[in-house]
Amino acid sequence: MENTSFSEWLDRFSAYLRMRNYSPRTIKKYEETIRRFARYAWIRQQGCQDPSREDLDSAPLSADVNVSSALVTDFFSCITEEQNYRPKTLYRMISTLSSFYSYLYTQGVVATNPMLGVERPRIKNQELRYLKHSQVIRLLRSIENERDKLIVRLIYATGVRVSELCAINVEDIDFEEQTIRVKGKGDKIRTVFVDEKTLEDIDDFIGNRIEGPLFVGQQGNHISPRTVQHIFKENAPEGITPHKIRHSYASELYRRSKNLRVVQENLGHSSIKTTEIYLHTDLEERRSVYQQYFPLSNEKKDE
Repeated sequence: MENTSFSEWLDRFSAYLRMRNYSPRTIKKYEETIRRFARYAWIRQQGCQDPSREDLDSAPLSADVNVSSALVTDFFSCITEEQNYRPKTLYRMISTLSSFYSYLYTQGVVATNPMLGVERPRIKNQELRYLKHSQVIRLLRSIENERDKLIVRLIYATGVRVSELCAINVEDIDFEEQTIRVKGKGDKIRTVFVDEKTLEDIDDFIGNRIEGPLFVGQQGNHISPRTVQHIFKENAPEGITPHKIRHSYASELYRRSKNLRVVQENLGHSSIKTTEIYLHTDLEERRSVYQQYFPLSNEKKDE
């Protein structure tokens, strides 16, 4: 078998991520986590059971990628002892190693995936602040600039990510079918649906243009995500970002449809577990279930 060291396969994995159109920032984060784990693995493979922080900063990347689930678990125990990581950060690091080892497994480099035996931390209080439908409508009414209003409305109408919104071309919009073709993560193409009023606003906005960026930025290029973030900072309540409006879309669609699979596909999530963190059980639904089924709420009825 060819070289199975981290140094060999980290470069290949990074090239694989670039091919899948991951952002440079995301790739850098992946590399940082994998390098740190590689150094820990090398130290353990040399027989040291209790590496210091200095060891983790200076060890080479020549460890064998074939490791056990127990070693991975030991790694996370080691780093959490030296630093108080938030559960969300640990979750992201575990996801990074899971992606790396899934890649190695498909390449035939490792016989088993050690990440399958690693538990992920439970993330509490994951419900993000978001706006209800009536609040989004009031937000739209408060925005005077027509372009900015359309940007916020389109995110809410379709649930697209900022990067997806910025990349939309006029020719991606099908006014008859009331759909937009968007390019998601990893260049995956999906179709999102648009309401008639939003399409009318788009039609007024583009005028006679039949191709090119829907939202034009500097030098005729697509608008940048930074510009969209600035639009929200100028117009939306504090803490309400494009991602929160996407969250509002997901929550509202699920609340009315109770169809988690459709929400997942509309959002472009590869895993339904990712979709679940966006969802909220409606307060009235919870009240109804409580009053109907909890015994204390039915005491008078039973008397």
